[in-house]
Amino acid sequence: MKIIPIQVLEDNYSYILIDDTTKEAAVIDCVDPIKILNVVSQTGAKLTSVFVTHHHWDHCGGNIELVAKKPGLAVSGADARIPDINFVCKDNEEFKLGTLVVTPLHTPCHTKGHVCYFVTDHSTNEKAVFTGDTLFVAGIGKFFEGDARDMYRNLFHVLGKLPDDTWVYCGHEYTKTNLKFALSLEPHNEALMAKWAWCQDKQITVPSTIAQEKAYNPFLRVNEQTIQLITGKSDPVEALATLRELKNAFRC
Repeated sequence: MKIIPIQVLEDNYSYILIDDTTKEAAVIDCVDPIKILNVVSQTGAKLTSVFVTHHHWDHCGGNIELVAKKPGLAVSGADARIPDINFVCKDNEEFKLGTLVVTPLHTPCHTKGHVCYFVTDHSTNEKAVFTGDTLFVAGIGKFFEGDARDMYRNLFHVLGKLPDDTWVYCGHEYTKTNLKFALSLEPHNEALMAKWAWCQDKQITVPSTIAQEKAYNPFLRVNEQTIQLITGKSDPVEALATLRELKNAFRC
């Protein structure tokens, strides 16, 4: 499979996902349809689908215009608030993009209808997950329509259960700010220091991997004693809630 990150708005990502075998393509989180269509036209792929992670405008605000320009697109999601949605994907119910296997993973918290899309290419054994505003590089999304227990489930019982070599493609370029916060908590974390050094000259910092996130993302480390001592909470869900509050108040 081929994945093309597209920077849109101030700090958002859309993605083009292409099946190398059939040349079918999907856009993940369309907000700028003109930019999307220009990129797709350069690839020679045929756009057949839209995968929407959640209903916020900066992730699906281009749906109506895109569908108008490309009638017949399958628009997938799990929230009735998504414009032009015509396929409601159920949790863990696989479907295909060409030969690629797509597994929707319901991850309610940032919004009640949030979905991450886990994609496998059996011809190459590549794996990727599009995490929207649930999991970022070194961070997570805000709890707009859920709580810490919801997010803990998402991180540890859903995304954290994916293979370690799964590529992580998130919805925003928040990496440097997230890493600054993480370094304020664990300044001697070697994986964290290495990621910070690596990203300094990068405009695009995706993808990471599930294994990398487990090593340096503080929200995936709430079972570690270092994070529990910082938050003053031995219960990992409570530690996650406190960590989210600390991040909300953090200023670089």
